Amino acid sequence: MSPITVEKRSITPRVRTKKERPETREEKMIATLSPHLNIMVNAVRRAGHSMIRDFGEVSSLQVSQKGPYDFVSNADLFAEKNIISYLKEARPDYGFLSEECGEIKAAENCRMKWIIDPIDGTTNFVHAIPVFALSIALIEDDEVICGVIYNPVTNELYYAEKGKGAFLMTPGGNKRLRVSGRTKLAHSLIGSNAISNPRSQDLIMKTATRVASIRFNGCTTLSLAAVAAGQLDGYVACQFKLWDIAAGYLLVKEAGGFVSDFNENRGIADMLKSQGILATNMALKDNLSQIIRRKHDI
Repeated sequence: MSPITVEKRSITPRVRTKKERPETREEKMIATLSPHLNIMVNAVRRAGHSMIRDFGEVSSLQVSQKGPYDFVSNADLFAEKNIISYLKEARPDYGFLSEECGEIKAAENCRMKWIIDPIDGTTNFVHAIPVFALSIALIEDDEVICGVIYNPVTNELYYAEKGKGAFLMTPGGNKRLRVSGRTKLAHSLIGSNAISNPRSQDLIMKTATRVASIRFNGCTTLSLAAVAAGQLDGYVACQFKLWDIAAGYLLVKEAGGFVSDFNENRGIADMLKSQGILATNMALKDNLSQIIRRKHDI
């Protein structure tokens, strides 16, 4: 009987590929945005991850002798550098203007500039109050063409693009923003910023006598987003920087609202020059503007 032979076979090991995580609903929504908005939304979300972690540390620092201020300053700088690094990689020719790092010039013949506020509402952040936001606007020459405002703690992400409307991104989809339809000033809820100087104090106290109530949330960007969303009927303020108002200015306009300085000049450069901003709906703008102009003789 002949011996049994066993056929030898070479076995090629199966290569196991890492299963890709399916896209979330939010990621799918971001993918449908314009290239500029896609970059801006991803930049604030990326910086927001570390911001949430830092915010979680603030409460424990409230009882320390050193306090949270140095910690928050470092968090502010880290978020700004994170955003700038991401934007610069995506659009290396664009310029920058930011609260902490100042201005970085654009490449020759480039008319685009990013306007960045890594933490608007720093005092809230310091006191572990979750009312703060990361903000990016894109300016072409002197015109705001895109804006994004993001509160990473509440996951509220507002965005707008010139001529395309203003939206709030939610887990269920993008919600179109519309300013309030309120027509009576006496029934209106108006936001403002800190009363840290005589002009602001006078503006707020005399406006307060003509409206239902005044609200201070300590965050200009989120206040303007609230006007765009119809939660506030208006916002009036003095003393601000371009990065405080640029994104919110576009949100309110694209939500059907009215934004001007106290002389009804509607360019953002005019608001910076006069240091006054009025954001509201079209029905309230005349009455609110008259109060402001009369009380300030301007």
